[in-house]
Amino acid sequence: MEVFLLVITQIGDFTRSRLIWLDPVFKHSQLGMCEENEIGLQLSLVKRKKRTSTMNAPLNPAVNEKKLNAKKMHDHILNHLDLFRRNASQAREERKVPQENINILKEAGFFLALQPKEWEGYELDPQDFFRTQMAIAEACMSTAWAGGIIAVHPFQLALMDRRAQEAVWTENIHARISSSYAPMGKVEAVDGGFRFSGRWGWSSGSDHCEWVFLGGICPGEGYRTFLLPSEDYAIVDTWNAMGLQGTGSNDIVVEDVFVPDYMTHKAEDGFLLTNPGVTAKSAPIYRIPWAQWFVRVVSTPAIGACKEALSLYKQLILAKASGDLSKLSGDTSTQERVAASINDIDEMETIMFRNFDRMVSQVNAGEDVPLEERIKYRYQASLVIDRSMEVVDRLFSSAGGSSVFDGSDIQQRFLDIHTARAHVANNPTTFGRNLGSTSLGTENTDFFV
Repeated sequence: MEVFLLVITQIGDFTRSRLIWLDPVFKHSQLGMCEENEIGLQLSLVKRKKRTSTMNAPLNPAVNEKKLNAKKMHDHILNHLDLFRRNASQAREERKVPQENINILKEAGFFLALQPKEWEGYELDPQDFFRTQMAIAEACMSTAWAGGIIAVHPFQLALMDRRAQEAVWTENIHARISSSYAPMGKVEAVDGGFRFSGRWGWSSGSDHCEWVFLGGICPGEGYRTFLLPSEDYAIVDTWNAMGLQGTGSNDIVVEDVFVPDYMTHKAEDGFLLTNPGVTAKSAPIYRIPWAQWFVRVVSTPAIGACKEALSLYKQLILAKASGDLSKLSGDTSTQERVAASINDIDEMETIMFRNFDRMVSQVNAGEDVPLEERIKYRYQASLVIDRSMEVVDRLFSSAGGSSVFDGSDIQQRFLDIHTARAHVANNPTTFGRNLGSTSLGTENTDFFV
């Protein structure tokens, strides 16, 4: 039996009617709006349209496989979150992700999540990938940050010339890639490629990788990403940071090496979606702009860290209540801090999944993601760290005296989130201005969207 609710609203001289279908299976409503004289027609059309449940419809085998892989990966990692928490102090002391954590991520298939099936990857949707990255961040933001960055790089490699994919994956499908995308490279064009030199910072997880992506400006052309094997670069131990200590985000030094043209990725191809590795046979996810993946991989961990900070805060507050919970329930300041934090976290998470839901829907339908939406999503991703700082500052400021001592778990989330703000992708100023100006009719100035 189908149930409908007709709601009529008077707005000035106009009568608006909202027809609500109450879905008994999926527990949600579909809304339509029509003029008063269209109500009968709208109702008639809805009545005639047979709605069928997809609950029992057989899944496409490829979709089913993808969902099973996503669940397997997520469940495996959830089962090891306590271990990640225990290893957090080791990560800080060694200033890199513990090898045990890397092994677990590998066993879970996390590093294969975005790798093409041709190379034994899972080709997971972004919602599944980022849901898992957030979960890791609840236990250890350093592991989520470095692990997520490493895990997102197979997506970029899938966009590149097939020869680049063969160079990395033919001998080892589990090969890992770190990165530093700042345009710090000195580039000289030569026959067949480039001579390449420079020094880059913030190469997270580089100690666990056999390859690296590095940024450089080609004279007369513009930005490219250069892919180098470990024998072509040196790692310099520089990572002594106040937060995200366990990411191992050390410097990379390259001294005059040759990089073949096919081992580079043009920023122009990433922006225009003319990536040489993407063919008619490629999975639709590889038509989601590359920038939309990377800007989220350096902001999403903060959402998980905020969730954990809120949990820790509630534990600390409840402990201070000394068994008399009425003291807590009557503290309006505490109530407001908790409520505001719950809402902020929910908003950040909801916007992220909404944006990816839309992009996945678009590429699955064979459509491009409109530029105006890409610009908006870029800005919204950059806002996450500022919003997360508001959450963790709000909680940390009233967490009590124990929070200021070394080893405090809530203090660590405070330090991690504030350190993440230093990443250029997490500074919303430029991206907000671009969104505002393009909305007013000016030309786009950001090509990493």
